[in-house]
Amino acid sequence: MKTSLKFVLYADPGHGWLKVKREQAIKLLGPRFREITSYSYQRGDSVYLEEDCDFGLLFECAKAKGIEIKYAVKHTNRNSKIRNYECFKP
Repeated sequence: MKTSLKFVLYADPGHGWLKVKREQAIKLLGPRFREITSYSYQRGDSVYLEEDCDFGLLFECAKAKGIEIKYAVKHTNRNSKIRNYECFKP
């Protein structure tokens, strides 16, 4: 039986970010957690992994562990407030 995790992908007209609890991102990514770029954001205990590289990295690491990533998309036609969050720092 394959394990799956569900997340939310927030998107605006120019970009998207997968919201993941920091602790869960650390577990899924392991040492590759430090590879997350500054194009991702953080707020509170969550990280928002940008769709071009960082979400793909999480997906790749999860797949290697036999975990399927599922997500629902929440889209806005305006710039997302996520763009105003603090840039990601490991």
